[in-house]
Amino acid sequence: MTAFAHHFSFEFRAGLRNRALVLLNILLPLGFFLLGGALMTGVNPTFYQTLIPAMVFFAVLVSTMLGMPDVLVAARNAGIFRSFHIHGIPELSILAMPALSTLFRVVIVALIMVLLAPPLFGAEMPVNIWAFMLSFLLLVFACLGLGLLLGVVSPNANATVMMAQGIFVPSMLIGGLMMPTSLLPDALRSVSWLLPTTHAMNIANALAYGREAALSPYISALALLAGGVLAIGLAAYLFSWDQQHETRRGSPWLGLLALLPYVLVVLAQAVGGG
Repeated sequence: MTAFAHHFSFEFRAGLRNRALVLLNILLPLGFFLLGGALMTGVNPTFYQTLIPAMVFFAVLVSTMLGMPDVLVAARNAGIFRSFHIHGIPELSILAMPALSTLFRVVIVALIMVLLAPPLFGAEMPVNIWAFMLSFLLLVFACLGLGLLLGVVSPNANATVMMAQGIFVPSMLIGGLMMPTSLLPDALRSVSWLLPTTHAMNIANALAYGREAALSPYISALALLAGGVLAIGLAAYLFSWDQQHETRRGSPWLGLLALLPYVLVVLAQAVGGG
């Protein structure tokens, strides 16, 4: 346990010294919160109703999708994982460290946003703070899993950026953060249920704010939980100690199975006509 604590302390301090990570995990989310909050509440007077979950979930996306995967890819390709392997550090510990340090930073940023949003922008606080925390933690769990999986299957930094943007950009555009999914065309609304942010916003709207839900929030919670478990399990299974991927146990394409819970939701809605 002492070794685990020392390892976490080292990873956390290393992240604070990494200017790119500080930018992605702290400065970018807070800067977008200040600028985007002022802009969106001016353009859309009703945005204050969803400003807190939208900005907090944006911070989760940035940290887990844009920040964490590249750290894993860079460490593996630099031979750091191979050195860890030689010294007997288990692969689960290697995956847990960046996830925990990212979680710690996301919680700090989220807390700052929740405290500042009402006085700065008149944002509406959740009626049920515990339900909001549930939606936040479920999204963090699902996105940490996807971020770890991206870091494991990506061969290099360029591929990491492309794959991460494949999740990040749709989440921003149709994932319920900047506009309600109810305003989307039917086809895009169906596609939006493939994104973790759509489910997190659905839970927050229904359980934290007491608004009408587009889908049962419990189905959304189950999708996020199952998606996170699958992604983390696949990341552990597909983990490779070196750049040559000699120790990988399967094809990187198996990582697509992490989307299965979200695909099932889309199919269930199509069959049910929802």
